[in-house]
Formats: sequence, C-alpha cells, structure tokens
Amino acid sequence: MTLTRRTFLTSVSALALAPAAFATGAGAGTPFDRDTVIAEARDLASRPYALRPSVPQAWQELSYEQYREIRFRLDKALWFGTETPYNVDFFTPGLYFPQAVKVFEVENGMSKPVGFDLSMFKISDKVPELPVDETLGFSGLRLRTEMHRPGKTDEFCVFQGASYFRAIGLSEAYGLSARGLALKTADPDGEEFPDFIRFWLERPVPGQRNMIVHALMDSPSVTGAYRFDVTPGDDCVMEVEATLFAREELDHVGLGPLTSMFLYDQTNRTRFDDFRPAVHDSDGLMIRNGAGEVIWRPLANPTTLQVSSFVDTNPRGFGLMQRAREFADFADLEAHYHRRPGLWVEPMGDWGKGTVTLVEIPADQEIYDNIVAYWRPATPYAAGSEVTIGYRLTWGAEPERTAMPRVINTAMGDKTFGDGRVAVIDFEADEMHDDIEDLDIFVQSPHAETTKGVLQRNPETGGLRLAFSFQPGDHQLVELRAQLRKGTAPASEVWLYRWTA
Repeated sequence: MTLTRRTFLTSVSALALAPAAFATGAGAGTPFDRDTVIAEARDLASRPYALRPSVPQAWQELSYEQYREIRFRLDKALWFGTETPYNVDFFTPGLYFPQAVKVFEVENGMSKPVGFDLSMFKISDKVPELPVDETLGFSGLRLRTEMHRPGKTDEFCVFQGASYFRAIGLSEAYGLSARGLALKTADPDGEEFPDFIRFWLERPVPGQRNMIVHALMDSPSVTGAYRFDVTPGDDCVMEVEATLFAREELDHVGLGPLTSMFLYDQTNRTRFDDFRPAVHDSDGLMIRNGAGEVIWRPLANPTTLQVSSFVDTNPRGFGLMQRAREFADFADLEAHYHRRPGLWVEPMGDWGKGTVTLVEIPADQEIYDNIVAYWRPATPYAAGSEVTIGYRLTWGAEPERTAMPRVINTAMGDKTFGDGRVAVIDFEADEMHDDIEDLDIFVQSPHAETTKGVLQRNPETGGLRLAFSFQPGDHQLVELRAQLRKGTAPASEVWLYRWTA
C-alpha cells in the first residue's frame, strides 16, 4: 500500500554527481503563475479521470541493476554553469516508474517545457537498446545547491513516484518521504495513490536562497494544485500550499501524509535474526495537540495491521522522528540510519476537528515502507468542492523540540520473575528531573493491570529511567500511557504505546 523500494530510491538518489546547461523549449513561452496550476486542476476535475500513457514496455522491463546503470550526466542539469544558485537533475522513466511527468521552466512569468533527451543520460552497455517515442519524459527531478562545499552543489530534495517527495537537512541521508495527499489508507477496498503529473520550476535569481516548485496532481477522485517554497540548510523547510478539487466525495483523506519504515528496535528485537541492534527510518510519532500537550508514541511493527487515531482540534503539529542518532544505535555502515531525518508537519491556519492517524503495517524486511501518518479531517470533502490548505514541512535531525524532557528510548521484554511484560522508558537528562523525589509517576492502561513504576537515574544517559510491568492476560491489544509530573504540571512528554500480541 506504500512504496516498497525505499532502498532503491535512496540508491538512485546517491548516483547523482554534479551537473550543465541543456535546452528548454524554443520561443517566448506561455504566461504562468500559481493561478495557472489551479485552473488546470479545476479543469481536470471537471472531466472524467484519464490514465496517462505508459512508456514502452522495454523501459518497464528494465531490471533494478539495469535502471541503476542509467545515470544523469553532470553537465546536463538545468541552469548548470549559470549564476542561478540551483541546479535540477532528472530521472528517466522505467522499472517502478511506468509513466512520465512533464516539466516546465519558469522565468520572468513565462513557462517553457524542458525537453527529454537520452543524451542527458550516461547509459552503460549493460542496458539494452531502448526505444524513444512521444510517451517518454522524466519520472522525477532532484534539486541541488551550494550548501557547505564552496563551488560544489549538494542534493537535498527529490520528487519522484506518484506524489512522493523527500528531503534532507545538512549532512543527512535520505529516509522517510512525504506525499501530496493520502487517500483511503488502510481501507479494505485498497488505497488510492494520486500522481504529480506536471512540474513547473521557477528559476531563482542569483543570491536567492529558496526555490519555488509547482505541481499538478491528478487521481480518480481528486485533482490538486501544489506550490512548494523550498529552503535548504541545516534543516530543509518547505512551505506547502495546496488547492484540492474533489471529483468524488473524499471521506478518507490524509493531509500532510508521511511515509516511513520501522522494522525493529528494543521493543521487538527478538523477532529478527540480524546483527544490528535496530533497523528503522523513524522511531516515533510526535504530536503537539491543540491543547498544547506533547505526545510521544514509539512506533511498532505489529503482526497485524494496526490503525491508531488521536482525536484533536486544530493540531499544532505532528511528525515522524528519528531520535536514535548514534551509530551504535544501528551499527550499520551502509544504511546510516542514525543520519535519517525526522519530519515535522505544522499546519498553517486552523485545520478544525479530526485525528492524527498512524498506520502500522506488518513488515518482514527493511525494503518496505510500513508506517504512514497523516491528519484526517472529521468532515468529508464533498464531491465538487474546492479546498485550500497550507502547512510547513521541516526535515532535520530534530525538526521540533519542546520544553518537556523527551523520551529517548523504549524497550520491552518478558518479566523475569512472574507473568507479564516489562516496559522501560528512558528520558533525556534535564534539570527538571534533578530531584527524583519531586516527581510523580502516572502509568495507566484501560486493558491491563500495571504496576506503579520505578524511577531511577540512568548513569549512561544522565537522565531518568521509568520501568513498570503490565499483565496483558488474554488481551490481543493493550494501550499504555505514562508520564512524569510535578504535582499537576507535566514534567515529561506523554508516552503512549500500543502493545499487540
């Protein structure tokens, strides 16, 4: 139900070198602004959905290894060798990308198409001869700019596959992805994946630190006009504005959707025979709800599909985080999971009533993206309606911090003596926890009996460790909640967890 070749996407991104001028369409171009994309989305929505043509079969039949042997040439990037502070690379279609997207360059309010040409790519002799016809185009694009190496560019953002895109902060490795929209995620009848079918790239002027990307989205039940204002740096920040046009009633729509991978950590380590202590792109869902409460929900890899809904009104933000930041947390010299970014979604304006929804899908390999998080509005969008939303995406090592001491690790296992399970929660070192005697422990579960809990100093982290046990009995699912407080005031994030048999 989500992209399954995450390692493939990462490796394709890593193939980029550093690029050069190439041709766009001739002539003066066509007038363009954001209203142009909105008008195209509105027009698409007025007509029945039509599937775009696929590229020739020979492209679709490329193997994984063959597709990797098609590399973008360094001297063919859009705006290479000019004073424009950004370069844009492109990907070919084929393999997992059977349909092409159209790309346009925008300068001084005028739009010109960027033409597809095989000479933009270096193709090894391991790749069979490939036909070229009118269906060909790019499958996506990559943004690069000078960041920390004078005179050299670094990639920081990729748009490729359905409405997926991903970004990184400085010195990070690609991990989780975002999407333009999620539709019917985990529904019994299957998920619907909208596509970005056209992109417009506004040419930045010399010295400009942000870049504007427009995208047109199409899907059987909805169309959309997207504007991304992207600023790279220590964190990559995107201001997103989207105008949606519903062809049909959208009763299960996901706004600000995030997609990630969680295979195992200290909560389920015994299920996997692997030399690494943990494998995941993200280790928890963080929520700052409308009341200002901060929630930390460690991720799980359940044995059956699990959907968790956190009811809220006007959320202040939510995101999937990677708080494990040390090499020793993963001991992986190739994947560099400790360098994967977290991603924070901050609504711009009121989003009303709804739920932050977390979907956890069983997975047995790390190639599968099995985690989805998004905002689901309580009221469906009616067929024929037009909806405009805005939000900020921040990609980084710690894109959102709170004043509350954070949960930095969760571990679970069988109780050594007696029946039940033991849960261990480590909090980061914080002066709020200097005096343990001032702290109150709150542990609750609507399904199982829990012990009060024991609070101790962890000499390794300098922070506190809370340990308690619970007895699942015959329950297949147990919801758990824990928090440290000083009187009635919170002294930690709220820790929530769903244990499943």
